[in-house]
Amino acid sequence: MNDDEKTIRGVAATWIAATKRGDLETVLDLMEEDVVFLVPGAEPFGKTAFAEASREMTAGGMTIDGESEVLEVKILGDWAFMTTRLRIKASRPGAPEMVRAGHSLTILHKRDGRWRLARDANLLAPAKTSHD
Repeated sequence: MNDDEKTIRGVAATWIAATKRGDLETVLDLMEEDVVFLVPGAEPFGKTAFAEASREMTAGGMTIDGESEVLEVKILGDWAFMTTRLRIKASRPGAPEMVRAGHSLTILHKRDGRWRLARDANLLAPAKTSHD
């Protein structure tokens, strides 16, 4: 495994750890300014919409826990892609825990010596139990 692949895997680990801590600024710093997210049932959205939705969830008392397993990393110069298996648990006081699981495909760009998310497509769907 070369240094770039280690760094990219570290980006995924940092994202999950920061999300668990509720550290939105660290998560936002892992994104390109023109990042685009693709999720089922919604129009593509960018960094500003991601930040606004995250702040709303936090203000509503939501906490997020999750696991990410990097399955593949391919590096093509200053661009790379990775596939991951994700499991996200979101909970809010007085509400049932929501569990979503599935795969994602992420395109990263290396600029100024740092790898950041440029595009992210996730296929997370509701999981029946926390063990699906």
